[in-house]
Amino acid sequence: MDITELIKKDSPYVISYQDMPMGLQTKSKELCFEYNQTRPSETKKRQKIIKELFAESSDTTFIEPSFRCDYGFNIHANGRVIINYNCSILDTSPVYLGDGTFIAPGVCLACAGHPLVPDQRASGMETSAPIHIEDNVWLGANVTVLGGVTIGKNSVIGAGSVVNKDIPSGVVAVGAPCKVLRKISEKDRISTTI
Repeated sequence: MDITELIKKDSPYVISYQDMPMGLQTKSKELCFEYNQTRPSETKKRQKIIKELFAESSDTTFIEPSFRCDYGFNIHANGRVIINYNCSILDTSPVYLGDGTFIAPGVCLACAGHPLVPDQRASGMETSAPIHIEDNVWLGANVTVLGGVTIGKNSVIGAGSVVNKDIPSGVVAVGAPCKVLRKISEKDRISTTI
């Protein structure tokens, strides 16, 4: 199987960094650099770059610079996706961002990993697994989501959390490691009257 096909598969894999083709990240690094240099008023230019960088995006996919990713071709932004300042996506596997995804400042989505055993890590072995963020998920500031994780629709991940296991739909989850705190309910609705 071609390395690019392996990277695009929606399943975990193990590889040596020595097997990675040189220059595979060149396009994404150039596009991220260009995007991060745009002026706030250059909305059309930003949309054009996002469409060239991501595998999927829409006219309602917004990113505040600065933004970094490994490949870009593995990021699938479906519908309205808002990515705030200083986000990094290590898309060595597919990353799926559902409609209504809110990503706060400083978030890292890291498909890539390394072995715990030192000699395997030193040998250049790398791991990767996809990330699935379902519709209407809010990732708070400085959240880290690790490879292999699915976050269920309508859930909120509290600021500073490290998500290393799946999170069900419709919950507030916090911590490092991230754990479900409680279900979201009507008690959480903010009153619009003063």
